[in-house]
Amino acid sequence: MVAEMERRFILERQRVGIDAAKKRGAYKGRKPSVPVDEVRKMREGGKGPAEIAAALNISRMSVWRALNA
Repeated sequence: MVAEMERRFILERQRVGIDAAKKRGAYKGRKPSVPVDEVRKMREGGKGPAEIAAALNISRMSVWRALNA
């Protein structure tokens, strides 16, 4: 019972900290690692997924995800 109560306190403090960070603009998540616009531009230019992946140093799966998003 004490452990459950302590866990609730921890979660409450964590939530307060996350809300404060969001207000400061520090809690935005990870920056995108794939330049979606550049991938689409290269694809429209006639390059294939393997060529795009090699040029941008990303995986082919990342290229497909960017094209399908």
